[in-house]
Amino acid sequence: MRVGYFDCFSGVSGDMTLGALVDAGVDGRAIIQAVQSLGLPGELSFETVRRGGFRATYARVNTPREHAHRLWRQIESIIDHGALTISQKDLARKIFLKLGEAEARVHGIDLAKIHFHEVGAVDSIIDIVGSAVGLDLLGVDRFECSAVPPGRGFVRAEHGRMPLPAPATAE
Repeated sequence: MRVGYFDCFSGVSGDMTLGALVDAGVDGRAIIQAVQSLGLPGELSFETVRRGGFRATYARVNTPREHAHRLWRQIESIIDHGALTISQKDLARKIFLKLGEAEARVHGIDLAKIHFHEVGAVDSIIDIVGSAVGLDLLGVDRFECSAVPPGRGFVRAEHGRMPLPAPATAE
């Protein structure tokens, strides 16, 4: 069994995950091709950068600003229409399903009625589907992560001012 481990000492984001997967040996071009097959208005690219004196791979996701709210079924349809393997589609769906279940719990509504706001945006779809593709290509059977440090303060999101971590994130 091949286990991927994410050391989230400074948090984690979709861009960070994509860059780490490429650094771990995944072909960035394969992730880019998979993301392009979704037909979304956005681009993914990878570049080598220096952060704190160290080399890293930076995943740049460029998308137009949008205020679209997508339902679970809409995101599932985007994933299904991409040129991804069955296992890549399954993993991407599982990730969104976990996010949707957390949102449903904190809002107290059925998953089918969840509107993905920030996570339903094109850049988040690219991050999540790209990460699913990368994890599949890396041959990871299971992945684990360290504790993610909680945020502090507040953030303004679709539902107004919320504490950090936001309720669905904490869930």
